[in-house]
Amino acid sequence: MRTIKVAVFPAGSEIGLEICNALRYDKYIELLGLTSVRDHAEMVYPQTLMVPYYREENFIERLNEILEREGVEFLYPAFDDVLLFMTRRQQEIHAKIITSKLETVEITRFKRKTYEFLKQESFIPRVYSSREEVESYPVFVKPDRGQGSQGTWKITCEADWRKIENPEDMVITEYLPGEEITVDCFTDMEGILQVCTARKRMRIKSGIAVRSETMETDAEISYIADILNSRLKFIGAWFFQLKKDGMGEYKLLEAAARIAGTMGLSRNRGINFPLLTLYMHMGLPVEIIRNGYDAYVERALISRYKLSLDYRTVYVDLDDTLILKGRINTLLIRYLYQCVNKKNQIVLLSRHQGDIKSYLKQFRIPDGLFDRMISVGENPKSGYIEDKSAILIDDSFRERKEVWEQCGISVFGTENVESLIDWRE
Repeated sequence: MRTIKVAVFPAGSEIGLEICNALRYDKYIELLGLTSVRDHAEMVYPQTLMVPYYREENFIERLNEILEREGVEFLYPAFDDVLLFMTRRQQEIHAKIITSKLETVEITRFKRKTYEFLKQESFIPRVYSSREEVESYPVFVKPDRGQGSQGTWKITCEADWRKIENPEDMVITEYLPGEEITVDCFTDMEGILQVCTARKRMRIKSGIAVRSETMETDAEISYIADILNSRLKFIGAWFFQLKKDGMGEYKLLEAAARIAGTMGLSRNRGINFPLLTLYMHMGLPVEIIRNGYDAYVERALISRYKLSLDYRTVYVDLDDTLILKGRINTLLIRYLYQCVNKKNQIVLLSRHQGDIKSYLKQFRIPDGLFDRMISVGENPKSGYIEDKSAILIDDSFRERKEVWEQCGISVFGTENVESLIDWRE
Protein backbone atom coordinates (compact mmCIF):
# COMPACT_ATOMS: atom_id res chain seq x y z
CA MET A 1 0.00 0.00 0.00
CA ARG A 2 1.32 3.43 -0.94
CA THR A 3 1.39 6.53 1.26
CA ILE A 4 -1.58 8.89 0.91
CA LYS A 5 -1.98 12.47 2.06
CA VAL A 6 -5.09 13.40 4.04
CA ALA A 7 -6.14 16.95 4.91
CA VAL A 8 -8.42 17.83 7.82
CA PHE A 9 -10.43 21.07 8.00
CA PRO A 10 -10.85 22.78 10.37
CA ALA A 11 -7.98 20.90 11.95
CA GLY A 12 -8.19 22.60 15.35
CA SER A 13 -11.79 21.69 16.16
CA GLU A 14 -12.42 18.95 18.73
CA ILE A 15 -13.42 16.74 15.79
CA GLY A 16 -10.27 17.63 13.89
CA LEU A 17 -8.07 16.87 16.89
CA GLU A 18 -9.69 13.45 17.31
CA ILE A 19 -9.15 12.71 13.59
CA CYS A 20 -5.51 13.70 14.03
CA ASN A 21 -5.08 11.37 17.00
CA ALA A 22 -6.80 8.57 15.09
CA LEU A 23 -4.74 8.85 11.88
CA ARG A 24 -1.33 10.18 12.89
CA TYR A 25 0.22 6.81 13.74
CA ASP A 26 -0.81 5.01 10.56
CA LYS A 27 2.35 4.36 8.55
CA TYR A 28 0.60 4.94 5.22
CA ILE A 29 -1.03 8.29 6.07
CA GLU A 30 0.55 11.71 5.85
CA LEU A 31 -1.57 14.32 7.64
CA LEU A 32 -2.09 17.97 6.74
CA GLY A 33 -4.02 20.28 9.04
CA LEU A 34 -5.93 23.13 7.40
CA THR A 35 -7.13 26.00 9.56
CA SER A 36 -8.47 29.52 9.19
CA VAL A 37 -7.20 30.65 12.61
CA ARG A 38 -4.03 30.06 14.58
CA ASP A 39 -5.12 27.30 16.95
CA HIS A 40 -4.12 24.04 18.62
CA ALA A 41 -3.75 22.26 15.30
CA GLU A 42 -0.26 23.66 14.82
CA MET A 43 0.80 21.98 18.07
CA VAL A 44 -0.16 18.43 17.06
CA TYR A 45 -0.34 18.16 13.26
CA PRO A 46 2.98 17.47 11.53
CA GLN A 47 2.08 20.18 9.00
CA THR A 48 -0.52 22.97 9.14
CA LEU A 49 -1.47 25.53 6.52
CA MET A 50 -3.77 28.54 6.63
CA VAL A 51 -6.83 28.74 4.39
CA PRO A 52 -9.59 31.37 4.17
CA TYR A 53 -12.83 30.94 6.10
CA TYR A 54 -15.02 28.51 4.20
CA ARG A 55 -17.69 31.19 3.63
CA GLU A 56 -15.28 33.53 1.85
CA GLU A 57 -15.63 33.78 -1.93
CA ASN A 58 -12.10 32.59 -2.69
CA PHE A 59 -12.17 29.63 -0.29
CA ILE A 60 -12.54 26.83 -2.84
CA GLU A 61 -10.00 28.41 -5.19
CA ARG A 62 -7.39 28.73 -2.43
CA LEU A 63 -8.27 25.30 -1.04
CA ASN A 64 -7.75 23.64 -4.42
CA GLU A 65 -4.40 25.36 -4.87
CA ILE A 66 -3.22 23.81 -1.60
CA LEU A 67 -4.74 20.39 -2.30
CA GLU A 68 -3.02 20.19 -5.70
CA ARG A 69 0.31 21.58 -4.51
CA GLU A 70 0.46 19.26 -1.49
CA GLY A 71 -0.83 16.19 -3.32
CA VAL A 72 -3.83 15.73 -1.02
CA GLU A 73 -6.15 12.90 -2.06
CA PHE A 74 -8.70 12.90 0.78
CA LEU A 75 -10.25 15.76 2.73
CA TYR A 76 -11.88 15.18 6.12
CA PRO A 77 -14.45 17.84 7.14
CA ALA A 78 -14.26 18.40 10.90
CA PHE A 79 -17.19 20.68 11.69
CA ASP A 80 -20.91 20.36 11.03
CA ASP A 81 -21.36 23.37 8.76
CA VAL A 82 -18.11 22.61 6.92
CA LEU A 83 -19.32 19.05 6.34
CA LEU A 84 -22.54 20.34 4.80
CA PHE A 85 -20.73 22.96 2.71
CA MET A 86 -18.17 20.50 1.34
CA THR A 87 -20.73 17.80 0.65
CA ARG A 88 -22.76 20.30 -1.35
CA ARG A 89 -19.69 21.51 -3.27
CA GLN A 90 -17.69 18.27 -3.47
CA GLN A 91 -17.67 18.28 -7.29
CA GLU A 92 -15.69 21.55 -7.18
CA ILE A 93 -13.12 20.38 -4.65
CA HIS A 94 -9.98 18.62 -5.93
CA ALA A 95 -9.90 15.86 -3.33
CA LYS A 96 -12.30 13.17 -2.25
CA ILE A 97 -14.49 14.37 0.62
CA ILE A 98 -14.99 11.93 3.48
CA THR A 99 -18.75 12.25 3.84
CA SER A 100 -22.11 10.51 3.48
CA LYS A 101 -24.65 11.24 0.74
CA LEU A 102 -25.83 14.84 0.46
CA GLU A 103 -29.40 13.99 1.42
CA THR A 104 -28.18 12.35 4.64
CA VAL A 105 -26.00 15.31 5.56
CA GLU A 106 -28.78 17.79 4.73
CA ILE A 107 -31.32 16.00 6.92
CA THR A 108 -29.05 15.43 9.90
CA ARG A 109 -27.67 18.99 9.93
CA PHE A 110 -31.10 20.38 10.81
CA LYS A 111 -33.11 19.21 13.82
CA ARG A 112 -36.41 20.15 12.20
CA LYS A 113 -35.61 18.16 9.05
CA THR A 114 -34.48 15.19 11.13
CA TYR A 115 -37.66 15.14 13.20
CA GLU A 116 -39.88 15.66 10.16
CA PHE A 117 -38.14 12.89 8.19
CA LEU A 118 -38.52 10.45 11.10
CA LYS A 119 -41.82 11.71 12.51
CA GLN A 120 -43.51 8.30 12.30
CA GLU A 121 -40.92 6.69 14.57
CA SER A 122 -41.76 6.15 18.23
CA PHE A 123 -38.42 7.52 19.45
CA ILE A 124 -38.98 11.02 18.05
CA PRO A 125 -39.86 13.48 20.84
CA ARG A 126 -43.00 15.60 20.61
CA VAL A 127 -42.23 18.68 18.51
CA TYR A 128 -44.24 21.90 18.82
CA SER A 129 -44.71 24.01 15.70
CA SER A 130 -44.76 27.25 17.74
CA ARG A 131 -44.80 28.49 21.34
CA GLU A 132 -48.55 28.99 21.08
CA GLU A 133 -48.94 25.24 20.72
CA VAL A 134 -47.27 24.57 24.07
CA GLU A 135 -49.87 23.41 26.56
CA SER A 136 -47.74 22.75 29.62
CA TYR A 137 -44.22 23.32 30.87
CA PRO A 138 -41.36 22.58 30.93
CA VAL A 139 -40.37 22.33 27.26
CA PHE A 140 -36.95 22.31 25.64
CA VAL A 141 -35.77 24.81 23.03
CA LYS A 142 -32.69 24.39 20.83
CA PRO A 143 -31.29 25.83 17.60
CA ASP A 144 -32.43 24.12 14.41
CA ARG A 145 -28.84 24.31 13.16
CA GLY A 146 -26.79 23.65 16.26
CA GLN A 147 -24.51 21.08 17.81
CA GLY A 148 -24.00 19.75 21.30
CA SER A 149 -26.01 21.67 23.86
CA GLN A 150 -25.00 25.13 22.69
CA GLY A 151 -27.76 27.74 22.66
CA THR A 152 -30.32 25.47 24.32
CA TRP A 153 -32.91 26.45 26.92
CA LYS A 154 -35.23 24.77 29.35
CA ILE A 155 -38.45 26.83 29.30
CA THR A 156 -40.35 26.46 32.56
CA CYS A 157 -42.97 29.22 32.17
CA GLU A 158 -44.24 31.91 29.77
CA ALA A 159 -41.78 34.47 31.14
CA ASP A 160 -38.82 32.31 30.09
CA TRP A 161 -39.56 32.96 26.42
CA ARG A 162 -37.98 36.39 26.87
CA LYS A 163 -34.60 34.61 26.96
CA ILE A 164 -34.96 33.55 23.33
CA GLU A 165 -33.79 36.15 20.80
CA ASN A 166 -34.92 34.42 17.61
CA PRO A 167 -37.60 31.87 18.55
CA GLU A 168 -38.46 31.29 14.89
CA ASP A 169 -35.01 29.72 14.40
CA MET A 170 -35.46 27.36 17.32
CA VAL A 171 -36.99 23.90 17.63
CA ILE A 172 -39.38 23.34 20.53
CA THR A 173 -39.68 19.80 21.88
CA GLU A 174 -40.94 18.05 24.95
CA TYR A 175 -38.59 18.23 27.92
CA LEU A 176 -36.62 15.02 28.46
CA PRO A 177 -35.49 14.68 32.10
CA GLY A 178 -33.63 11.35 31.91
CA GLU A 179 -30.04 10.29 31.23
CA GLU A 180 -28.35 11.36 28.01
CA ILE A 181 -26.19 9.05 25.92
CA THR A 182 -24.30 9.07 22.63
CA VAL A 183 -24.19 6.07 20.30
CA ASP A 184 -21.20 5.77 17.95
CA CYS A 185 -21.85 3.84 14.74
CA PHE A 186 -20.10 2.63 11.61
CA THR A 187 -21.87 1.67 8.38
CA ASP A 188 -20.05 -0.04 5.53
CA MET A 189 -20.45 0.57 1.80
CA GLU A 190 -23.19 -2.06 1.60
CA GLY A 191 -25.21 -0.16 4.17
CA ILE A 192 -24.62 -2.75 6.90
CA LEU A 193 -24.33 -1.35 10.43
CA GLN A 194 -21.06 -2.89 11.60
CA VAL A 195 -20.63 -1.04 14.91
CA CYS A 196 -23.12 0.36 17.38
CA THR A 197 -21.57 1.24 20.74
CA ALA A 198 -23.14 3.44 23.42
CA ARG A 199 -21.50 5.75 25.93
CA LYS A 200 -22.89 7.79 28.79
CA ARG A 201 -22.42 11.55 28.73
CA MET A 202 -21.54 11.93 32.41
CA ARG A 203 -20.49 15.57 32.42
CA ILE A 204 -21.03 18.19 29.71
CA LYS A 205 -19.10 21.43 29.22
CA SER A 206 -19.78 23.81 26.33
CA GLY A 207 -21.71 21.06 24.57
CA ILE A 208 -18.80 18.60 24.79
CA ALA A 209 -18.89 15.41 26.85
CA VAL A 210 -15.86 15.96 29.08
CA ARG A 211 -16.55 12.77 31.04
CA SER A 212 -17.95 9.80 29.18
CA GLU A 213 -17.98 6.06 29.85
CA THR A 214 -18.92 2.97 27.91
CA MET A 215 -22.20 1.24 28.62
CA GLU A 216 -24.19 -1.73 27.39
CA THR A 217 -25.84 -1.22 24.01
CA ASP A 218 -29.24 -2.70 24.82
CA ALA A 219 -32.03 -3.81 22.48
CA GLU A 220 -33.78 -0.40 22.54
CA ILE A 221 -30.61 1.42 21.51
CA SER A 222 -29.84 -1.15 18.81
CA TYR A 223 -33.36 -0.87 17.44
CA ILE A 224 -33.07 2.91 17.10
CA ALA A 225 -29.65 2.55 15.46
CA ASP A 226 -31.01 0.08 12.92
CA ILE A 227 -33.93 2.38 12.02
CA LEU A 228 -31.65 5.42 11.63
CA ASN A 229 -29.19 3.43 9.55
CA SER A 230 -31.86 2.07 7.22
CA ARG A 231 -33.67 5.39 6.81
CA LEU A 232 -30.77 7.84 6.59
CA LYS A 233 -28.21 5.82 4.55
CA PHE A 234 -24.99 6.72 6.34
CA ILE A 235 -21.55 5.91 4.95
CA GLY A 236 -18.75 5.33 7.44
CA ALA A 237 -18.74 6.75 10.95
CA TRP A 238 -21.75 8.57 12.40
CA PHE A 239 -23.42 9.01 15.76
CA PHE A 240 -26.68 9.91 17.42
CA GLN A 241 -27.71 11.18 20.83
CA LEU A 242 -30.60 9.96 22.97
CA LYS A 243 -32.23 11.15 26.18
CA LYS A 244 -34.81 9.37 28.30
CA ASP A 245 -38.28 10.86 28.73
CA GLY A 246 -40.33 10.85 31.90
CA MET A 247 -41.39 7.25 31.22
CA GLY A 248 -37.80 6.07 30.91
CA GLU A 249 -37.87 5.60 27.13
CA TYR A 250 -35.17 6.93 24.83
CA LYS A 251 -35.97 9.82 22.49
CA LEU A 252 -33.76 11.15 19.72
CA LEU A 253 -31.95 14.44 20.30
CA GLU A 254 -29.93 14.50 17.08
CA ALA A 255 -27.96 12.44 14.59
CA ALA A 256 -24.84 13.48 12.70
CA ALA A 257 -23.03 12.06 9.68
CA ARG A 258 -19.54 12.75 11.00
CA ILE A 259 -16.86 11.87 13.51
CA ALA A 260 -17.63 12.78 17.11
CA GLY A 261 -14.89 14.32 19.23
CA THR A 262 -15.38 11.72 21.97
CA MET A 263 -15.06 8.79 19.58
CA GLY A 264 -11.57 8.59 21.04
CA LEU A 265 -13.18 6.50 23.79
CA SER A 266 -14.02 3.82 21.23
CA ARG A 267 -10.64 4.25 19.54
CA ASN A 268 -8.95 3.35 22.79
CA ARG A 269 -11.05 0.19 22.94
CA GLY A 270 -9.79 -0.79 19.48
CA ILE A 271 -12.44 0.73 17.17
CA ASN A 272 -10.82 3.56 15.20
CA PHE A 273 -13.79 5.24 13.51
CA PRO A 274 -11.87 7.88 11.49
CA LEU A 275 -9.41 5.29 10.16
CA LEU A 276 -12.14 2.75 9.35
CA THR A 277 -14.07 5.43 7.46
CA LEU A 278 -11.02 6.58 5.51
CA TYR A 279 -10.05 3.03 4.56
CA MET A 280 -13.58 2.35 3.37
CA HIS A 281 -13.56 5.47 1.17
CA MET A 282 -10.25 4.21 -0.23
CA GLY A 283 -12.00 1.00 -1.24
CA LEU A 284 -10.12 -1.15 1.25
CA PRO A 285 -11.77 -4.01 3.16
CA VAL A 286 -12.20 -3.28 6.87
CA GLU A 287 -12.65 -5.52 9.88
CA ILE A 288 -13.58 -4.71 13.47
CA ILE A 289 -11.81 -5.89 16.60
CA ARG A 290 -13.98 -5.60 19.71
CA ASN A 291 -11.93 -5.59 22.87
CA GLY A 292 -14.06 -6.67 25.81
CA TYR A 293 -13.02 -4.15 28.45
CA ASP A 294 -14.99 -1.10 29.54
CA ALA A 295 -13.47 2.38 29.61
CA TYR A 296 -14.16 5.96 30.47
CA VAL A 297 -12.59 9.22 29.34
CA GLU A 298 -12.04 12.41 31.32
CA ARG A 299 -11.23 15.50 29.28
CA ALA A 300 -9.83 18.90 30.28
CA LEU A 301 -8.05 21.82 28.72
CA ILE A 302 -4.47 20.90 27.89
CA SER A 303 -1.55 23.30 27.52
CA ARG A 304 1.12 22.79 24.88
CA TYR A 305 4.00 25.14 24.23
CA LYS A 306 6.35 26.34 21.54
CA LEU A 307 9.56 28.12 22.51
CA SER A 308 11.68 30.51 20.43
CA LEU A 309 14.71 28.44 21.25
CA ASP A 310 17.24 26.67 19.06
CA TYR A 311 19.92 24.34 20.44
CA ARG A 312 22.15 21.41 19.49
CA THR A 313 22.92 19.83 22.86
CA VAL A 314 20.88 18.86 25.91
CA TYR A 315 22.67 18.56 29.24
CA VAL A 316 20.60 16.59 31.72
CA ASP A 317 20.89 15.66 35.39
CA LEU A 318 20.26 12.13 36.67
CA ASP A 319 19.18 11.95 40.33
CA ASP A 320 15.83 13.64 41.08
CA THR A 321 15.61 14.63 37.42
CA LEU A 322 15.71 11.64 35.06
CA ILE A 323 15.14 9.33 38.02
CA LEU A 324 12.55 11.01 40.22
CA LYS A 325 11.13 9.57 43.46
CA GLY A 326 12.63 6.20 42.62
CA ARG A 327 10.96 6.01 39.20
CA ILE A 328 11.76 6.97 35.63
CA ASN A 329 10.58 10.47 34.77
CA THR A 330 8.56 9.31 31.76
CA LEU A 331 7.88 12.81 30.44
CA LEU A 332 11.59 13.57 30.40
CA ILE A 333 12.51 10.21 28.85
CA ARG A 334 9.99 10.90 26.10
CA TYR A 335 11.64 14.25 25.47
CA LEU A 336 15.13 12.70 25.36
CA TYR A 337 14.04 10.22 22.72
CA GLN A 338 12.60 13.11 20.72
CA CYS A 339 16.07 14.61 20.94
CA VAL A 340 17.41 11.37 19.45
CA ASN A 341 14.96 11.77 16.55
CA LYS A 342 16.08 15.37 16.04
CA LYS A 343 19.79 14.41 16.17
CA ASN A 344 20.46 16.53 19.26
CA GLN A 345 23.42 15.59 21.44
CA ILE A 346 22.47 14.35 24.94
CA VAL A 347 25.01 14.70 27.73
CA LEU A 348 24.40 13.33 31.23
CA LEU A 349 25.89 15.53 33.97
CA SER A 350 25.56 13.74 37.30
CA ARG A 351 26.69 13.89 40.90
CA HIS A 352 25.49 10.32 41.42
CA GLN A 353 27.52 8.39 44.00
CA GLY A 354 28.32 5.02 42.47
CA ASP A 355 28.48 3.44 39.05
CA ILE A 356 26.19 5.38 36.71
CA LYS A 357 25.88 2.59 34.12
CA SER A 358 24.79 0.06 36.73
CA TYR A 359 22.31 2.54 38.16
CA LEU A 360 20.80 3.20 34.72
CA LYS A 361 20.58 -0.54 34.11
CA GLN A 362 18.37 -0.91 37.20
CA PHE A 363 15.80 1.26 35.41
CA ARG A 364 16.38 -0.35 31.99
CA ILE A 365 17.70 2.92 30.56
CA PRO A 366 20.41 2.15 27.98
CA ASP A 367 23.61 4.12 28.44
CA GLY A 368 23.65 4.43 24.64
CA LEU A 369 20.92 7.02 24.97
CA PHE A 370 23.63 9.49 25.96
CA ASP A 371 26.40 10.76 23.74
CA ARG A 372 28.47 11.31 26.89
CA MET A 373 28.06 10.54 30.58
CA ILE A 374 30.04 12.74 32.93
CA SER A 375 30.43 12.33 36.67
CA VAL A 376 31.04 15.88 37.89
CA GLY A 377 31.80 15.08 41.52
CA GLU A 378 31.62 18.28 43.58
CA ASN A 379 32.65 20.53 40.69
CA PRO A 380 30.40 23.23 39.18
CA LYS A 381 28.44 21.86 36.24
CA SER A 382 29.17 24.98 34.21
CA GLY A 383 32.74 23.76 33.79
CA TYR A 384 31.53 20.79 31.73
CA ILE A 385 29.29 22.68 29.34
CA GLU A 386 31.28 23.02 26.15
CA ASP A 387 28.51 23.74 23.66
CA LYS A 388 26.83 27.10 24.22
CA SER A 389 24.05 26.17 21.76
CA ALA A 390 22.57 24.10 24.53
CA ILE A 391 20.10 23.80 27.37
CA LEU A 392 20.35 22.28 30.85
CA ILE A 393 17.65 20.23 32.58
CA ASP A 394 18.21 19.91 36.32
CA ASP A 395 15.96 19.70 39.38
CA SER A 396 18.27 21.91 41.45
CA PHE A 397 17.65 25.65 41.31
CA ARG A 398 21.18 26.26 42.58
CA GLU A 399 22.66 24.21 39.75
CA ARG A 400 20.47 25.91 37.16
CA LYS A 401 21.32 29.38 38.45
CA GLU A 402 25.05 28.67 38.38
CA VAL A 403 24.95 27.39 34.79
CA TRP A 404 22.66 30.20 33.68
CA GLU A 405 25.00 32.84 35.11
CA GLN A 406 28.27 31.28 33.95
CA CYS A 407 27.25 29.88 30.55
CA GLY A 408 24.30 32.08 29.49
CA ILE A 409 22.20 29.15 28.28
CA SER A 410 18.53 28.43 28.99
CA VAL A 411 17.84 26.15 31.94
CA PHE A 412 14.82 24.01 32.80
CA GLY A 413 13.52 22.33 35.93
CA THR A 414 11.50 19.12 35.99
CA GLU A 415 8.32 21.19 36.20
CA ASN A 416 8.77 22.82 32.78
CA VAL A 417 10.04 19.91 30.68
CA GLU A 418 6.51 19.86 29.17
CA SER A 419 7.37 23.05 27.28
CA LEU A 420 10.13 21.17 25.43
CA ILE A 421 7.93 18.32 24.16
CA ASP A 422 7.08 18.31 20.47
CA TRP A 423 3.51 17.03 20.47
CA ARG A 424 3.54 16.59 16.69
CA GLU A 425 5.63 13.43 17.13
